[in-house]
Order: sequence, then structure tokens, then C-alpha cells
Amino acid sequence: MKRFAAIDVGSNAVRLMVGRVDEDSAAPAVQKEALLRVPLRLGAEVFQHNRLSQPLQFKLMKTMQSFRHLLDVFEPLSYRACATSAMRDAENGVETVDMISRHCGINLEIIDGSEEALMVFSSQVQDALDPQQSYLFIDVGGGSTELLLYQQGKVVCSRSFNIGTVRILHNAFDAQVWEQLRDWLEQQVRPVNPLAIGSGGNINRLNRIAKKDDKKMISTESLKQVHQQLAELSVDQRMARYGLKPDRADVIVPAGQIYLAVLQWAGIETMHVPKFGLVDGLIRCQYEQWRLRQG
Repeated sequence: MKRFAAIDVGSNAVRLMVGRVDEDSAAPAVQKEALLRVPLRLGAEVFQHNRLSQPLQFKLMKTMQSFRHLLDVFEPLSYRACATSAMRDAENGVETVDMISRHCGINLEIIDGSEEALMVFSSQVQDALDPQQSYLFIDVGGGSTELLLYQQGKVVCSRSFNIGTVRILHNAFDAQVWEQLRDWLEQQVRPVNPLAIGSGGNINRLNRIAKKDDKKMISTESLKQVHQQLAELSVDQRMARYGLKPDRADVIVPAGQIYLAVLQWAGIETMHVPKFGLVDGLIRCQYEQWRLRQG
């Protein structure tokens, strides 16, 4: 059984996924055996105070100890654990990584935004892309937004911007980042006229709430409408009306704001929304490496 595991230490939540790769299908597909999400929201502290407090470090360490026990039970062929924007920005990020290694036996890597985007893009979605078509891949996280332009069967450029849902929620970002994002999109992306692919829990939920479009596609107009509906509600009202969890109900509006800005400045009217994320990409990459080692 080709079983692999991935851990994503993000700015809004920490995730563990255990997946089994089905080699019998036309393209290798990852079947989820376990998926656990813990809403630690590391970015709330880091983006305001530049470091993780000892209580939050302790919670993260206990979470990773629990993940370690689950890894021992599932016995994957390999695992990979990656930390993104919050840990990149934390003054004590390396210290926290060392603590996790000592107390949990997990090798946690802090990866940059470009590698994060490539990992997400390496999930199953790449199998379905037309090499003759151009695509803009958009991944909005709690701490950063990763953009990747795919043309003629390869990635031609990518960029990570320090604007994310948790940063907006706490007003912990440089206002100039919006201008930088707009300039990059208008210069690098708009002339190419690509199709858009959106990644992340927020865009999947926004698409489900919109209900107007295909299950795997949302128009910019529909996204604008559902974003406005949610923005007019309080967090409690969003939870009650749409069944959102607390840590989704507050960040879903900033997420919509970022996606809409990207689509508008890139001149894109429709976005594909397949369900995939960093953990999917990490598992897919491990499988490809394993297959190469088998010869």
C-alpha cells in the first residue's frame, strides 16, 4: 500500500493528512485516509508581535506530538512537514522548529512562498492541465498569497505576496503590498489572458455558498455577490446562516477580497476551484520521489 503523510503548519491552522496513492487509475490519485485540522492560528500572534508566545509554542508542540503518534499508527512510507508564512516571519521560528524536533521527533521545514506554491501546484490538478493553455494558479493563505503562472506545459514565473486573511483581519500588513500585487498582475499576467485556478479552504467554501456555478468553477460576478453578502453579516451570523466554523467565519471575507482583487487586476472572469492544498501536493511529491527510487 503506497501510503504517505503530510503536515502543513499554516498561519490559520495546522493540518495532518494521510493519503494512499491509487496507481490503478489513469493518473495516480491520492485517496485521503485521514485529515485532521487544528485551528491554532499562529499568524494572529506573529503578524502583530513578530514571534510566537510560549503558550502558543506549547500548543503547537502538543499538536505535533499528537501527529507523531498518528504517524506511528498509520506507518506511511514517508512523511513531510512544512511551515509557511507565520513561521517564516516569526523571530523564534527556528527555535520553535528545534523544539518540535527534540520533543516530537518531527522534522519541520520552513519553506518559502515560491516552494509553497510549487508544492500545491504539484498536486493532482497538474495532470488535468492543457499544455497549450495558460493558467494563473492562486493560493490565498492566512499569511501570504502565492501566485504562479503556467504556460506551454511549464511554470514560467511565480511570486509570493505578504497579504493573507489573518494579516488583513489584524491589519498587520504593509499597504503597499496591494500596489505591488496589482503591478505584478497587470504586467506579468494580464497580457497572457490565462485561466485561473483557485486553491484553499476559503475559496472552496465561497464556491459552495455561491451555488450558482459549476461545482468546480465560480465566476468573478458570483464571487463578488457572495463576498458582499458575507461582508454584510457579523461573524456570528455567518456561522449561523452558512454553518461556518469560527476560524473560517472571520477570515472568509478577507479571502474573498484578495481573490477578487487578483481576478480583477488579472482581467479574469472565471476561476476553476478544484479541491486541493499544500498537503495534497506534499503527498504527491513524496510519491513521485518514491517511484523514482524504485527505478
